Amino acid sequence: MLKLQLPRPAGKQPAAAQPQPERPQVPLLETDPTKGLTAEQAAQRMAAGLDNRAAASPTRSETEIIRDNIFTFFNLVFIVLALCLALVGSFANMTFLGVVIANTIIGTVQQLRSKHTVDQLTLVAAHKVRCLRDGKSILLPSEELVRDDIVEFTSGEQICADAVVCTGSAQANEALITGEAEPVPKNVGDVLRSGSFLVSGRCTVRLTHVGAESYASKLATEAREGGHKVAKGEMMRSLDGLIRVIGIALIPMGVVMFLKQYVSLELPLRDSVEATVAALIGMIPEGLYLLTSVALAVSMVRLAQRKVLAQDMNCIETLARVDVLCVDKTGTITEARMEAGEPLLLAPDAWPQDRVYTVLHSIYARTEPDNDTARAMVQRFGKQNGTPWPRQSVVPFNSAYKWSAATFAEGSFVVGAPEFVAGARYAELAAQVEPLLEKGSRVLLLARCDAEPDPKVGLDADKLEFVALLPVANRIRPEAPETFRYFAEQGVAVKVISGDNPVAVSEVARQAGIEGAERYVDAATLDTDEKVAEAVRTCTVFGRVTPAQKRKFVKALQADGHTVAMTGDGVNDVLALKDADCGIAMASGAQAASQVAQLVLLESDFSGLPAVVAEGRRVINNIQRSASLFLVKNIFSFLLTFISLFITMPYPLQPLQLSLLSMVTIGIPSFILALEPNHEMVHGKFIQNVLRAALPGGLSDLLLILGIEAFVFAFELPIGTLTTLTTLLLLAVGMAVLWDVCKPFTVAHGVLWGGMLILAGAAIALLGGFLGLERLDMRGMLVLIVFLLLVVQTLHSMERGLTAVGDAATLVWKRLPRKSKAEENY
Repeated sequence: MLKLQLPRPAGKQPAAAQPQPERPQVPLLETDPTKGLTAEQAAQRMAAGLDNRAAASPTRSETEIIRDNIFTFFNLVFIVLALCLALVGSFANMTFLGVVIANTIIGTVQQLRSKHTVDQLTLVAAHKVRCLRDGKSILLPSEELVRDDIVEFTSGEQICADAVVCTGSAQANEALITGEAEPVPKNVGDVLRSGSFLVSGRCTVRLTHVGAESYASKLATEAREGGHKVAKGEMMRSLDGLIRVIGIALIPMGVVMFLKQYVSLELPLRDSVEATVAALIGMIPEGLYLLTSVALAVSMVRLAQRKVLAQDMNCIETLARVDVLCVDKTGTITEARMEAGEPLLLAPDAWPQDRVYTVLHSIYARTEPDNDTARAMVQRFGKQNGTPWPRQSVVPFNSAYKWSAATFAEGSFVVGAPEFVAGARYAELAAQVEPLLEKGSRVLLLARCDAEPDPKVGLDADKLEFVALLPVANRIRPEAPETFRYFAEQGVAVKVISGDNPVAVSEVARQAGIEGAERYVDAATLDTDEKVAEAVRTCTVFGRVTPAQKRKFVKALQADGHTVAMTGDGVNDVLALKDADCGIAMASGAQAASQVAQLVLLESDFSGLPAVVAEGRRVINNIQRSASLFLVKNIFSFLLTFISLFITMPYPLQPLQLSLLSMVTIGIPSFILALEPNHEMVHGKFIQNVLRAALPGGLSDLLLILGIEAFVFAFELPIGTLTTLTTLLLLAVGMAVLWDVCKPFTVAHGVLWGGMLILAGAAIALLGGFLGLERLDMRGMLVLIVFLLLVVQTLHSMERGLTAVGDAATLVWKRLPRKSKAEENY
């Protein structure tokens, strides 16, 4: 694509080349990894701008919010239309500007409120990093770190700045920045890139590039410069498309409409301008986009009050459409804290209890646990009395091979999942393992081997000496059964995806009341995409799942047409959380999980999830219902304007009368209805649902008003009578549509509908002259009564007719021959 380069005025530099305020230069420092920076050195770097603050706020600035709400395409259109009215002296018809100003103020205030709430919540949710300053280990928010800081990272933490490993070793997953899911070993001298996260191990690093200079920040900057934006939901994309179509149609139709009124019908200039402005205003859904933005902003505030951080507004829409929820066992169904039980000895003569305890004490003493299982083992065996054996080497646990190892002078010992450690010899243990699994326990195998284990080579089961089985269990959360009962009632299927043994996971799922818990599968047997696709359709529980398989399950469900939410708190959940339609992380879990999820449960309470899903459904269902009110007017105005171009009758409305209609039958009701409870599951496409609901009202308006125009033309009634009849009839149809929208009726709905009827009657009685309404004579009253009696029948006939047409079209569509997938790809 060619870009035109305009000549730049002399002395004017591009933004990037503008002189920056001078900051003190700070030389690179080889920081002592045992002491870290001094407070003075850290302050110097902070003053020099070498801190780790993000290049941009995760939310829009106040200036951007105010600008985006004021300088909109439709606000510009309204200003132009108001100027046209001002030029012909029709100031009374400029009342629509009050609606525009109110819309702008409401939208700005709500979005500013939402921004401040989310910013405060983001600050609360910010993870802290262990940093070495003045020889002391302290916890600091990642934004307060500076270049050359010495920082300690452990398993599950996301790397917040580029760094070089000083001590220790770990395995880093760089999939979020490179797309490669395989863990990368990191030893002393290796580089850690921001945006990656540790899957195992522990290391001390020196930060080399922070803030905007870090690898992840540069990638984000390039993405923003390349026009990359967070993907919008189906509803927002539909609204964007609708507004784009209306915006394109406004100008040519407005020009032709004015020429028709002024030149063809030879109406006065003022009447022609008023008619044209009224036609265009009727076509503009001035409050719909605002209503959507406000409703989503209010939802973010409501979620924040429930201690749920929504990191992306679009995920609220996704929540409403979720029909499959993938959950992990640990931390979701069960409490995150695990408890290790008494070892079950496998060779009591060679390995009596006291000797097994010595081995376990040697493995877990002076160990910083990497995961929940390790924490339980450290709590049980690492803190007992006695001197542990000196360790010679360690192989940290990795979810890919599901075991860890430690080597001593007395030999090497492996601890891990029995199926993976014992391999082909698992049958020797099955009789003792299965009863433990059936109780819902996780089981580990302790085995001894002569050679030092190597993850790259794997374990030789024939050379292992089985020592003991180690049961570890979580208690089921008390609120779990009620939570899963809610999802079953709401038509949301639950899939339990765990790295544990499928039998144990199935039993835990059964105790938690998950439907279909008996349908389980060992993910190790799912070695093809076809098997994965079949399993996600038929099974509820998946055991022995690797992180890569979690992603496959999510993608398979999406390919099957499901909207998938994924909950997780561990480092092994990160990639699946990222790929899910809506990732939901527990704040108490791995930092990397919270970073990639769209929603973060700050109190890590899974029982709060039904309220979160209900909030998403409430806002989308109510927006759909309210949007149909807006589009009734838009459909009618568009069609009537188009038809008016070809008939000799003038446009029958003035802007002032349209403002009354918009306020009473659309504006006030839509904002009230958009904020009430509505927890039904969302079905279908947004724009199709809205058009299906709005078309009967819009077409009824058109048919009745064309009938009115025919009567006025036949009986040669004055134009003032036509305008009055049209306004009253549109109010009647609008109230009938609002009646249908308010179903099922509640006390609040009755008060709303009755209040709007009273408001409309009061406006007509008290402000009829100001609104341009005339007193009707006997002929006008008779015409009005006849058409008022036709309103309900016409509306219901339109509904039945459109339903029949829709059903017939669906039937024809289903009977059309379909291409095969191979032909479509070709």
